[in-house]
Amino acid sequence: MMNIKLNNGNEFPAAGIGTFLMKPDDAQAAVVSALQNGYTMIDTANAYMNEKAVGRGVKESGKQRSQVYISTKLWPSVYADADKAIDETLARLDTDYIDLLFLHQPAGDYVGAYKAMERAVKAGKVKSLGLSNFSIDQIKEVVDATEIKPAVIQVEAHPYYPETELKEYLNTFGAVIMAWYPLGHGDKNLVNEQVFTDLAAKYGKSNAQIILRWHVQSGNIVIPGSKNPAHIKDNIDIFNFELTDDDMAKIASVNKNIRYYTATKEAL
Repeated sequence: MMNIKLNNGNEFPAAGIGTFLMKPDDAQAAVVSALQNGYTMIDTANAYMNEKAVGRGVKESGKQRSQVYISTKLWPSVYADADKAIDETLARLDTDYIDLLFLHQPAGDYVGAYKAMERAVKAGKVKSLGLSNFSIDQIKEVVDATEIKPAVIQVEAHPYYPETELKEYLNTFGAVIMAWYPLGHGDKNLVNEQVFTDLAAKYGKSNAQIILRWHVQSGNIVIPGSKNPAHIKDNIDIFNFELTDDDMAKIASVNKNIRYYTATKEAL
């Protein structure tokens, strides 16, 4: 596993398993499978309704808490009382601390909620902070109003939508992207682009593994989700080869500036 040093000095795994849309039993089983196959990071959220299952999975895996990185998110409905919500999140995960805590969406008093997360850092309840699905302007608003800069920004990112402009802005204070939909929501048009097929043959990997390797070499953290033990194992098998600069340039050529999901105000 490769770790990335965050802007606060903490390290965080470059790849983990996402639990979006997983029912509790499925999430627990996926966490156990992932941790027993070399993963060290799990991503969940209040809104996924599986935090308790993630906590159970960590314990069932037999791994020590210090060997596992847990990432979760506060939903906007709890921003008004975020201090309490953080304690409740800790209780659901059955842990004393959260490695990376995000605000899930830019709705409500997100600046006030971020300040509550800062208090949690100072209290030792949270190690690193992040923002999920925030625009550049919204990130700037938070950065300008608070003390602790976000270390990770979670957004949709993949070869069709590499978030180049966002990355340029994040470089100004050392934040990194955590990519959801890292494989383009499983879009076969993306996964089966000829460049990935050619590189898969070159390195003896799958197209998906080539894309995930592109992410980590681009500086992204990836959280592909799967309930299939074989897919879980394959998704982490990306650290025994390296794409060349020429390979990376070829992949950059498939950028279509296309995203698969756009949240609406009504959805928030």
